[in-house]
Amino acid sequence: MNEAGLSVEQVSMIYELPQGGRVEALRDVSFQLDPGGILTVLGPSGCGKTTLLNILAGFLAPTGGQATFGAHEISAPAPERGMVFQQGALFEWLNVAENIGFGPKMRGVPAGETTARVEHLLDTVGLQGFGDKAVYELSGGMQQRVALARCLANDPQLILMDEPLGALDALTREKMQSLILKLWRDTGKTIILITHSVEEALFLGQRLFVMAPRPGRIEREYRLPFAARGFDESLRDIKATPEFAGKRDEILAMIWEMEEEIMGRTESA
Repeated sequence: MNEAGLSVEQVSMIYELPQGGRVEALRDVSFQLDPGGILTVLGPSGCGKTTLLNILAGFLAPTGGQATFGAHEISAPAPERGMVFQQGALFEWLNVAENIGFGPKMRGVPAGETTARVEHLLDTVGLQGFGDKAVYELSGGMQQRVALARCLANDPQLILMDEPLGALDALTREKMQSLILKLWRDTGKTIILITHSVEEALFLGQRLFVMAPRPGRIEREYRLPFAARGFDESLRDIKATPEFAGKRDEILAMIWEMEEEIMGRTESA
């Protein structure tokens, strides 16, 4: 794998509880992701999806194993790795353009270059003419477009997305799925996206991990054609195919079985 790839080697995470005891959030998670790939991760609540993403972002240090990006071990946040949260986490006191340009400004990028980059990104995410708007004037979908643009403004090699579309209505969510696919194609960025939506994970992932809980681990991996097909076919046509429906039902049954097992453990505890 070349130097811009991601390597996760036997990553584990154990949380020590204040009142005693511990929670094993992840156990021996290992995978490699080549540059320019798009990976989706789903599973029932408590399977360690967000913990894994926070380790890759550098927000958490694993209690076992290591993650490396390029030639460096991940030990802290860095501009090469950008994060998009479920809620946009935008600065309410800044307008749209100022939010997008915040990262480059903090890094000392010249004002003229930052302005040009912001204008380009406003066009990229379909927000031309909205640069001077307050973020609270925007819909949820538009705010997530701003969050995507703000992430891209730092030109990260790896984009980490934690349920970025989870709070959106169904129609806006479909539009944003298409936008993410377009950004992946046009920018060549490596993307890891956490979601609870099986359809979203199937449509957007070249690779898809289904994670199992207690402890969190990769239960099954899928290699999928749907993201590449999304360049030429409509999202709804792809989702209507027997191949897509079959994979969706298979994964739903798997997750349903995991949820039933979790409920059984809870009732017997």
